Amino acid sequence: MIMVPGYQHVAEQTTKKDLSQCFVAMWFDLSMNSAYEEDIKKAVEECGYTPLRIDQKQHLNKIDDEIIAEIRRSRFVVADFTHDAEKGVRGGVYFEAGFAYGLGLPVLYTCREDLKEKLHFDTRQYPHILWKTPEDLYAELRDRIRARVGDYRTEPAPAMSE
Repeated sequence: MIMVPGYQHVAEQTTKKDLSQCFVAMWFDLSMNSAYEEDIKKAVEECGYTPLRIDQKQHLNKIDDEIIAEIRRSRFVVADFTHDAEKGVRGGVYFEAGFAYGLGLPVLYTCREDLKEKLHFDTRQYPHILWKTPEDLYAELRDRIRARVGDYRTEPAPAMSE
């Protein structure tokens, strides 16, 4: 039987912020692996943060619960809206970006430039990093992180209230 202190402990563990964590929402397709590994991950790490892609986390929970918990723990979110032009947009990325936005977390929007006309009108109004080459994505994302969130190594983010 779990007592009140046990419930309190579980609640604290699931709402603790990790100000060094960046949640990455994106299309989990082999064609995007290099964009993640060589550009998104590299830019996030260069700014002192640890990127988290939910498909690379070991867990036993329902995936939706895990996504929500990790977004809540994160300092900010990178949401890449690149998708298969024939199969359509990635609804999960829109959900994750919207959830983070609703929590008041900074959301950094990115998309491969040839797909910008396919962005849903709900996010088109926000400044997206529109990238043609992986090098563009890396440099622009690194600079956007530093401008919007700050470099964790030199400018720790202020504690966020729950």
